[in-house]
Amino acid sequence: MPPSRSGRSQRRTDALSRERIVEAAVELLDAAGESGLTFRVLTERLATGPGAIYWHVANRGELLAAATDAVVDAALAAEPAEPTPQARIRALASSLFDTIDAHPWVAAQLSGSSWQAAAPRILEVVGRQVGALGVPEANWFTVTSVLVQYIFGAASQEAANSDVLDDRATYLDAVATTWSQLDPDAYPFIRTIAPQLRDHDDREEFLAGIDLILSGITAQYPPAG
Repeated sequence: MPPSRSGRSQRRTDALSRERIVEAAVELLDAAGESGLTFRVLTERLATGPGAIYWHVANRGELLAAATDAVVDAALAAEPAEPTPQARIRALASSLFDTIDAHPWVAAQLSGSSWQAAAPRILEVVGRQVGALGVPEANWFTVTSVLVQYIFGAASQEAANSDVLDDRATYLDAVATTWSQLDPDAYPFIRTIAPQLRDHDDREEFLAGIDLILSGITAQYPPAG
């Protein structure tokens, strides 16, 4: 039995909504990276024509920016219900790190034009917590920028590594072994940390970095007592 007119209309409405187009774009980007997002593949996935997509997005660049904004918005959507600004910043950083880990293509987009669109929202959410820490207003931009740059720098590096490392454990073991065999007089530090390289967890190291930055902020700008 052919689908009812109402069923066909509903599917067409879903396919032609901007939200559905962006959702499909995110799915394609997650599956195949930026190179996998083409309007031809997108029209096939949505079972529609290119004209219907161009009605909602002007070009591929706008679609990439919209997909990036959607993913970033989801990461920032939930206000962390933590008791202190430090804990809320840590929770926000975790959410953004996990988002880039789940959507590695976002890292490259955040260094391009879509970063300009996402920047105010990210800076606003993190910056509010910087203000709540008691940082003087004159230093809000610098302190917030340091935090945001660390978050996206570390997360982007993790995303880049995930693209090239098929077997992270094997790779780290090989590097750690090489380091442990270096000249002990020339590389005493490297030889000492080699076992830590082999066993480290990237997410835990990232959060340790956030804690170090927060400790520095607190030391530099102690709460008024």
